[in-house]
Amino acid sequence: MEPVRRKHHLGSVWRCVFLLSLLLKFGLTGDCPADARTWVPFQDRCYHFVHGEEDKIKSYTFERAKSLCQGFELLTIQSAEENDFVIKYSPEVWKGNVNVWLGMFYDTSSEDMRWFGEDPVGFTNWEESSSPSDLMPLDTCVTLHSNTGKWENVSCQDEVENGVICEIVQTEEAKQKPSALLSALVVLSVMAIMGISAVIWFLSQKHNLGSTIFTAFEYHPPFRVLEADQSCLVEAEETDSVP
Repeated sequence: MEPVRRKHHLGSVWRCVFLLSLLLKFGLTGDCPADARTWVPFQDRCYHFVHGEEDKIKSYTFERAKSLCQGFELLTIQSAEENDFVIKYSPEVWKGNVNVWLGMFYDTSSEDMRWFGEDPVGFTNWEESSSPSDLMPLDTCVTLHSNTGKWENVSCQDEVENGVICEIVQTEEAKQKPSALLSALVVLSVMAIMGISAVIWFLSQKHNLGSTIFTAFEYHPPFRVLEADQSCLVEAEETDSVP
């Protein structure tokens, strides 16, 4: 049973190393709202992946999605890295494929798509079969498919989707925190975990080596060579004394 426990412990250690590497890769730093929601920081923003208490995927209209994020923003995607973060983190919250509402609308003034924060749409990831002109301008909304990361135009009025993500910009204090500090903490944590793993491996090897040495040097009584020689001398003396 001992090797099994050691193997299980080492597996847990390596899972911790993997999670720490994800923290470093995604840059999960900074301050997020201290409310009852679970916020996930990434770069200079925080994200709340909406899910039901019973851990079941629900359906939401576009208006319902906006009301769930009241006081915050619906998800906006500004870069390929942010798009990649969303599709990689989604399985941590939802089971199966999810279509996530994006906070995008058709601006009739500029005749182009814009984010609700009035930011222009720079990065896009449209499906080949989808384009901003597929629907009537005032009924054009956008959803992101969690399995592919692609965007699709859908009706704001008729469509219901099963994914809602709220976001907010981190505080200025959080954005000014040096990322080098996080990197140093993660590296030190990984080194500590690796050190613990090395100690466990050394102790297991020492235990196995000790058993082998003990077996190799198993006690055997010495040969009684001296007594045999003495017996031969006695016999020789008796032979010499015979007339």
